[in-house]
Amino acid sequence: MEKKIQKILVSQPRPESEKSPYFDLEKKYGVELTFRPFIRVEGLTSREFRSQKISISDFTAVIFTARQAVDHFFRLCEEIRYQVPEGLKYFCSSESIALYIQKYIPYRKRKIFHSPTGRFDDLIPILQKHHKEKYLFAVSDVNKDILANLEKSKLQYTRAIMYRTVANDFGPDEPFDYDMLIFFSPEGIKALQKNFPDFDQAETHIATFGKTTAQAVADAGLRLDLDGSSAGSKSITATLDSYLEQVNGLPEDA
Repeated sequence: MEKKIQKILVSQPRPESEKSPYFDLEKKYGVELTFRPFIRVEGLTSREFRSQKISISDFTAVIFTARQAVDHFFRLCEEIRYQVPEGLKYFCSSESIALYIQKYIPYRKRKIFHSPTGRFDDLIPILQKHHKEKYLFAVSDVNKDILANLEKSKLQYTRAIMYRTVANDFGPDEPFDYDMLIFFSPEGIKALQKNFPDFDQAETHIATFGKTTAQAVADAGLRLDLDGSSAGSKSITATLDSYLEQVNGLPEDA
């Protein structure tokens, strides 16, 4: 009989709202959820950024695929004392990122554009409509998996690394006795291997959300028990609900 799942580590920050579906699952199945990111983001210093020999003033538009990219772009502009021109255009992989920009500048639709679907590939036709722009692509040090179609577009763009992803180390006395681990990025898998080089999966369930993360599990020689994205679900919590019912069974009062 398969061992029941009691303790689950979710490699993301704890949700700010107590109404999160995660907490509904905790009550429904009587499981214990721990939110502990395996990775954290660090911004490059202005000196590190300058070492890339990139001058922001050379560009007429910026591409963003993450809120962290927005934060570190404007932070670096301030640190290098570059006054962002009002005419600069912004192209975002999702509407939520486009709206997030208003944290730093007044939101004007005439110069802020976004993918209609939230997928980066669907942003490319919009970029091509503005093919005369010189694009600065604000990225992290691991942002390489979405460049293939951008390369084919033959647009003028330059990758500018503005932040890096590093392992969030576990303390020597920090317990690691989970029945299930949930990952959302390949970097999380790398951090697992860095923190626990002798990790023996045994009966520990591993779940992922995203194709590249699922592939990273396989590349690490680990067993993938639940791939939320391949199940066709829009959220990891919906997929996790079905999986817990399968492994643990429905609670008696459900």
